[in-house]
Amino acid sequence: MLEHLEKAHEALSEVNKAVLGKQNEIFEIMTAFLANGHVLLEDIPGVGKTTLAVAFSTALGMECKRVQFTPDVMPSDLTGFSVYSREHDKFIYQPGSVFCNLLLADEINRTSPKTQSALLEVMEERKVSVEGETRHVPSPFLVIATQNPSGTNGTQFLPEAQIDRFMINLSLGYPDFNSELEIARSTGSSARTAQVRPVLTTETFLEMQNDIHSIFIKDEVYTYLVNLITATRNHPYIERGASPRATIALVKMSKAYAWLRGRKFVVPSDVQTQLPYVLSHRIIANSSAKLGSIAKNDIIKSIIQTVALPYMGTK
Repeated sequence: MLEHLEKAHEALSEVNKAVLGKQNEIFEIMTAFLANGHVLLEDIPGVGKTTLAVAFSTALGMECKRVQFTPDVMPSDLTGFSVYSREHDKFIYQPGSVFCNLLLADEINRTSPKTQSALLEVMEERKVSVEGETRHVPSPFLVIATQNPSGTNGTQFLPEAQIDRFMINLSLGYPDFNSELEIARSTGSSARTAQVRPVLTTETFLEMQNDIHSIFIKDEVYTYLVNLITATRNHPYIERGASPRATIALVKMSKAYAWLRGRKFVVPSDVQTQLPYVLSHRIIANSSAKLGSIAKNDIIKSIIQTVALPYMGTK
């Protein structure tokens, strides 16, 4: 486990070479990947999402593909299709873009609901069915999907059932001043992703994902975790609370976070740290919250403040 942990932090250092000033966001994405989850980024264009995906795929030794979602992207572009070959006198399957380890699905809320559904199905099942035949995508299979901010021209909301398939949601945002200054100074030289070197193999990364299962959670912490999720279902500012899928995601993220922090067990602060990332795209603020200009993060903070911490002493 210790060797794997050192390798994971070495990979994080490599990604930080390419994406400056975003150590916390990179750490969270790595946490989600270790938990075998997909990541949703809500960001404006040009903040380094493609650079981030390429850097991760290089450091983790994964094959990366990118799909720019537009209204004319078809489900078959993702899942693949068969083409008749005169030479072989039969139809030959052409794999789609999802046959990779890390897929960057750029501007997912610009494409049609049918194409969105095709991607979300692969994310959940890790396989595609084309012309009656089921094919599994490579393992690991991870997705970084980006969506433009709500209200941007040419976009449409992702259905709640689909957005729930993403383990976490976060935003890269603008870099800080010093990071952007460094970006400006290095403009014209080789791409920052060229500095990233491979640290892991896919086999080693799969072993790391298996390490996460061994992280211990005390019953009192399990109870605390479930209390946080159920608190969303009767909160005065939430229209509809989080589903049990959020509970599963919070367990996995808390375990992966504890592992990356070098611990073999989860503490309440791990759960608290991961709660905003797990809940921000899953809860819907009601009209009272909107009228009072109460942000989702404020609602999540209030839940953390009101739910009693578990007793962690010895009995």
